[in-house]
Amino acid sequence: MERVKRLAAQLLPGSAAKAKVAVLGAAGGIGQPLSLLLKSSNLIGELSLYDVANTAGVACDLSHISTAVRVKAYTGPNQLQDTLRGCQLVVIPAGVPRKPGMTRDDLFNINAGIVAVLCEAIAATCPEAWVCIISNPVNSTVPIAAEVFKRAGTYNPAHLFGVTTLDVVRAEAFVAEILGVDPKDVTVPVVGGHAGATILPLLSQARPSLQLEPNRAQALMARIQDAGTEVVNAKAGAGSATLSMAWAAARFVEACLRAIHGEGGIVECSYVASSLTSLPFFARWVCAAAGYSCLLLMRPM
Repeated sequence: MERVKRLAAQLLPGSAAKAKVAVLGAAGGIGQPLSLLLKSSNLIGELSLYDVANTAGVACDLSHISTAVRVKAYTGPNQLQDTLRGCQLVVIPAGVPRKPGMTRDDLFNINAGIVAVLCEAIAATCPEAWVCIISNPVNSTVPIAAEVFKRAGTYNPAHLFGVTTLDVVRAEAFVAEILGVDPKDVTVPVVGGHAGATILPLLSQARPSLQLEPNRAQALMARIQDAGTEVVNAKAGAGSATLSMAWAAARFVEACLRAIHGEGGIVECSYVASSLTSLPFFARWVCAAAGYSCLLLMRPM
């Protein structure tokens, strides 16, 4: 009954309730710019920032920005549940970034445990929240999160998302550059996964239409698939794709919040539970329905 009341409140005419959003890993290379972007959202009422250290400084800095979003800082495992209490959406950029020479298997050995611990706290504190996972390797951390939620009895596949929006954003930017148009007018579906050859930009479905010779199309696909490595190498050991990832994540979070606030027909690509292939998870178009539900559909091709 309580869930029905919350859903009704979202759908009532004139409802202006704003969401409480948590960023877990807020003091990191992605977490800081992501928190900055979310501080500007008119769909967020409170931003809960969590990390194992340095969260207070990030929150203090952001609190001096003249937007209406309230910012609160939480530090360390003892404050994790306080961070999450009452959240409608949780975004997880926590973990170590990829460095030159590191494989996604190397990341898995570190980040998988971090994501599991955070998801255990989500299951215990805000089990109905939408959970957006950025921590790499997304192809592995999302299934791990799903297993944690299943063990806790709180798993809802319609509320668990691997954030693959960066692959879409890169495809849009690269295609726009070729076509000489504004990237905001470009749509490129990117399906599959979020690592190397599993990233499958559907260039034939690009809008506006993209006509390339096979060798140029292959080179473009390879650049989209290897764009993360391009950034790691360009930063020469100083980091990975933090700014573009934060921008892409903010776009995805904003889309989720619009759906939570009752707007229909919100469509983005995301790594989600899927029966589209033999794989249990697959990056695909996600159509988010209004309120506290999410309808997973493949956009017609």
